[in-house]
Amino acid sequence: MKHILFFILFFTALSVSAQGEFNSKFKAIPAPKFSAKPKKTPIPEVKDPQAELNDIPAIKTPNVFENTTITPKSKFQIGEEKSKFTMSTETDFANPGDRYVAKMEKDLDKALKDAGLREGRGVLVKKNISLGNFKTQSEYFIVKFRDFGAIDGDLVKVSSNDYVIRDKILLDANFQQVKINLVQGFNKLDFEALNIGTLGGNTAEIQVFDDKGYMVTSDYWDNLAAGFKASIVVTKE
Repeated sequence: MKHILFFILFFTALSVSAQGEFNSKFKAIPAPKFSAKPKKTPIPEVKDPQAELNDIPAIKTPNVFENTTITPKSKFQIGEEKSKFTMSTETDFANPGDRYVAKMEKDLDKALKDAGLREGRGVLVKKNISLGNFKTQSEYFIVKFRDFGAIDGDLVKVSSNDYVIRDKILLDANFQQVKINLVQGFNKLDFEALNIGTLGGNTAEIQVFDDKGYMVTSDYWDNLAAGFKASIVVTKE
């Protein structure tokens, strides 16, 4: 029993001694000291994408119809009432150029009349004209003429190979006839306009018959100026 107690006391003393020695040799490691406090990293700010879009100015599409430097702005816009004041008698459906046509025609007509180129119905023919060439065995021709237009005082002289058959015939609505004897060979029958009528140039319808009564030709002249001739050439065989 004594021995057991001895060993308990021995081990207790040894344990206390060892603990005291351990405590005397152990030194605590101090915590490190920093010269300045660590900087805090700021948390990045997250922006609202919709807010960024709202900050961008809106883009406005230009209207070329409102830009008078590109397209002249009309004083009459859709929905506006067109001015009713006008000095013209034309309608909305008339050709704008028609207003000048009448004046141009009137000016041209006056200029032609002043130059003696027009009398009422049209331009005067200022040259001799041919009514045809014929061959015949007839002894004579019967020539009939009348004014085929308005009766306005046309006068005609009839000659054959420069020999005057009738010095003056007043043309009217009815046919008047002249007998012209033919010589052997060449015969030139001339019908000269002595004047122009009150309504236009000298006009006449002409019919030519041989001695058997057969019609050789039927023709006319229109607006022949005074002093000019319509002629027929006949060769008698």
